[in-house]
Amino acid sequence: MRILVIGSGGREHALVWKFMQSPGVKAVFAAPGNGGTSREGAVNVPVSVDDLDGLVALARKEKIDLVVPGPELPLTLGITDRMREAGIACFGPDSYGAKLEGSKAFAKEIMARAHVPTAHCTVFSDVEMAKNHVAKVGAPLVVKADGLAAGKGVIMAGDSQEALQAIDDIMSARAFGSAGDLVVLEECLVGEEASFLCLCDGERAVPLPSAQDHKRVFDNDEGPNTGGMGAYSPAPVLPDDMLEEMADLTVRPILRELAKDGHPFVGVLYAGLMMTADGPKVLEYNVRFGDPECQPMLMRLEGDLPRIMLDCVAGKLDPTSIGQSAKTALGVVMTAEGYPGAYTRGVSITGISEADALPGVKVFHSGTTIKDGALVSNGGRVLCVTALGDDLEDAQRAAYGGVEKIRMDGGFYRKDIGQKGINRLKDK
Repeated sequence: MRILVIGSGGREHALVWKFMQSPGVKAVFAAPGNGGTSREGAVNVPVSVDDLDGLVALARKEKIDLVVPGPELPLTLGITDRMREAGIACFGPDSYGAKLEGSKAFAKEIMARAHVPTAHCTVFSDVEMAKNHVAKVGAPLVVKADGLAAGKGVIMAGDSQEALQAIDDIMSARAFGSAGDLVVLEECLVGEEASFLCLCDGERAVPLPSAQDHKRVFDNDEGPNTGGMGAYSPAPVLPDDMLEEMADLTVRPILRELAKDGHPFVGVLYAGLMMTADGPKVLEYNVRFGDPECQPMLMRLEGDLPRIMLDCVAGKLDPTSIGQSAKTALGVVMTAEGYPGAYTRGVSITGISEADALPGVKVFHSGTTIKDGALVSNGGRVLCVTALGDDLEDAQRAAYGGVEKIRMDGGFYRKDIGQKGINRLKDK
């Protein structure tokens, strides 16, 4: 089997790493890939994730059997539709299904039709009408850019002034470009978050063990939102005995609605959940593996992942083909200085081999490249140091042990990844 992975982050490195373990895989290509994907033996090809013509041409040239888009952008642009037209299997939803992530307003509409529990919200295309709504309902509020904003278009407004400023930033200053054509004003849910992912073949949805992401840049969930500062799996707030119930509540109804619309959903459907006092509620949907959730989840995944993905595309997903290690995995993201604001590229990175040599540790590259034969930073989120452990504390200890081996001037990371789960387990 010849596979093309689209993307350049830690999620894509993890996918390449997992695919290389499959006995049926002959070659893996990454477009554009990063310093980690090439180290796994993948062929990096300088084709952008939004260059659909280039990606189709590459897949044809290299006789690709399976295309796996990592990020959301190529999916929302219609890469699955294009690959299907070319007769090439693509693990991901069509552009209609990808709107679950590409438009928060569309996702809310589908959730309402499917009777999926979620926060109450109002959608606005006019700045003044949005501001009038804030004056009417007050705060706290969650202010969201409707479109794709690389995980940063969500502002938790603690008071009305913050909400008004967020509306100005999104709709007037266009901080997230066309993603701010619409703004979603949503009630602020209280509880603990969990990430719930299912593999889907258009009809069936098979749950993967839960995970918990850490979006805020600083310890104790403080500071601005980021693309993710770390994750662990499973999350004690969503234990294994709740997974089927959660799929029935938040994923399978969505599959039925999309199938009714003539667009069966194939790929990963990711429900971001808030576990509230009134029960689980969906914060948002993603239509691909999360980053950094993918890294710890794939370290635990047992089974031939490329074969499982092909079965999904063929509408023949076998739940028994998917297994998970009983161990816990945890990943710590190391970022460039200044992230999620302005940051410097080209910073030298050393010590990864020493970290990888530690028991249970694997360093996934999120924003790296090779320059003059040396590994340097090439993004805001640079590495995800991930480890398997017998329990959450063991995985946390091992991952931070790996972090300590790595040297990157100005590098930053949270010191409390997994602590919320550890505290929950201690309180039981």
